[in-house]
Amino acid sequence: MALSNDRMESLERVKALLNGQPVDRVPVFPFALGFCAKNVGYPIASMYDNPERSFEAQLWTQEMYGWDYPPFYGYASYGSWEFGGPIEFPSSELQQAPTIPYFPVQSEKDVDNLKLPDVTKAGMLPFAMQFCKLQQEHGLPIVLVVGGTFTMAGNICGVEKLCRWMLRRPEVADHLIGMARDHILDVVRHWAETFGGRNVAVQIWEPSAANQIISPAQFEKFVLPYQRSLHESILSMGIRYILCHICGEQNLNLPYWAQIPMGNPGIVSFGHEVGLDAAIKHFGGKCIVAGDIEPRVIQEGTPQQVYELTRQCLQKAKHSPLGYILMPACELPPMAPPYNVYSMMKAVNDFGGYA
Repeated sequence: MALSNDRMESLERVKALLNGQPVDRVPVFPFALGFCAKNVGYPIASMYDNPERSFEAQLWTQEMYGWDYPPFYGYASYGSWEFGGPIEFPSSELQQAPTIPYFPVQSEKDVDNLKLPDVTKAGMLPFAMQFCKLQQEHGLPIVLVVGGTFTMAGNICGVEKLCRWMLRRPEVADHLIGMARDHILDVVRHWAETFGGRNVAVQIWEPSAANQIISPAQFEKFVLPYQRSLHESILSMGIRYILCHICGEQNLNLPYWAQIPMGNPGIVSFGHEVGLDAAIKHFGGKCIVAGDIEPRVIQEGTPQQVYELTRQCLQKAKHSPLGYILMPACELPPMAPPYNVYSMMKAVNDFGGYA
């Protein structure tokens, strides 16, 4: 579905934004996985255990609503399965995404014995590769989704244990976070070798480093060095764009995030706790800013509330120096009322255009 004022195709719009060229309207990244499955009558689990169904569900739903960002594959619990632990795919309407029944690392000895996995075989990576080959076949951007260094380390041992080690055994925490970084680099390198670095964009999700969990001082010590070296190494492979989703309450971390390279330009998105004004203040001069409609409002609010919140986001960020992408502050709820999702796009049609 094209919006009534559209003068560009979706892929044309995204490419123009990334190249610093004018666009006809604000692009929309729906951050939608489970919602797409429900929309086309598939189980939510198929978004994660069936790359073909995941791809087509997203493609069909994108066509229906007029979204711009291409289909992608990933989930926030990445890391456990890849390092030898289990994963559970959603099996009921109360489950939105894969979960970790127990963690592969239970002790310091387990950390000592941990080995970097084979990225051609480990966990969900064969699914992700199959999905990205579908992106390639359809002439779409190749988007690889990985976790941030701290979030992935927490998915290997549990965030609570990781935080205890930060306080009592910081060398153990450092070692595990470093292994998470090295694994992410192995994955990105494999993708760059398969598709060519300039053809790959990397999405990084980092929710566990939020200030609800760690302090800014802990972020500076345990997150900043590893995340910065991760991004620097990714960009050195010829990859031009990193989309970093900085989830949760991270206002006190923003000065540190601003020290991490994101690409030319990078894309940064945020949880609703941060706010678009703060995002533009810290990143508007060097990144495209994305966000930041609160998912709770999309799920529980009226269509009028969703429309108004979308209008406010557009008003705040539409003229961010390097551009703006409208996006929910986290994944679009799978059970969101379809008319509420339509109301987002209606507001984009009414207020998202550029002269």
